[in-house]
Amino acid sequence: MLLRKTALVLALAAAAVLASTATATAAPADPVAVPTAAAPADFAAAAAANPVIVVGGLSGIAVAYEPIAARLRADGYRTFIYQLPGLGLGDIPTSARAFASYVNQVRASTGAAAVDVVAHSEGGLVSRYYLKRLGGTASVGRYVSLGTPQYGTYVANIVAFLGLGSCAGVVACQQMTIGSAFLADLNDGDDTPGAVRYTTIRTLQDELVRPTGNAAVNDGATNVLIQASCPLRVVGHLGLVLDGTAYTIVRGALVDGPVRPNCLAL
Repeated sequence: MLLRKTALVLALAAAAVLASTATATAAPADPVAVPTAAAPADFAAAAAANPVIVVGGLSGIAVAYEPIAARLRADGYRTFIYQLPGLGLGDIPTSARAFASYVNQVRASTGAAAVDVVAHSEGGLVSRYYLKRLGGTASVGRYVSLGTPQYGTYVANIVAFLGLGSCAGVVACQQMTIGSAFLADLNDGDDTPGAVRYTTIRTLQDELVRPTGNAAVNDGATNVLIQASCPLRVVGHLGLVLDGTAYTIVRGALVDGPVRPNCLAL
């Protein structure tokens, strides 16, 4: 009985983190980049590079991703934030089709042939489904995921374990369950199709992606565990979009540079 109550507390805590912003509205219909200050000469390459779309995760409102978007803008990137439709609670392939339309809007508004994607949590699955099943590889140059349960997470199984149904009816949660039909389809065959450069970033302290190794993908991706280079760095699931060290990995991935995490970055 005590074990069951403890598990219930853990489940409710995880659910509270996921649903804390559930009153937000869906993603805007049209992409709008926040203007940046005049970029110095050494930012010229970033300004001319692919626009970057920051893709939010489950129950993540757009404003929650402003910290990482602000870092990208400060480095000269044309940056957009994509909030998942319905806060990502619904069917992931449906969200991916909506994301495909958003990518086209960004390309049309900027004149860019391709975009780069920096995706957090569920946003990484939405983006990868777009790449693998919706022909998105022709429109994306780089894919960077932050704490994405590429092969599922035990946290998504916990509600069923408690006998409260299948993820309490949240479709995306069901699809992120280890062994789900959605993940079996997504991970069937090549994990990294096309000429896209794939990078995954994960942390040992991720409280929502368990086991943390499930945040990596196969077939030629650059899979980065923060603590492999910075063993004393403590970064949680939501912290991946705030942490300075994680951002130095993102920045390196966007310029096809070597993985050299700055363990002291703020």
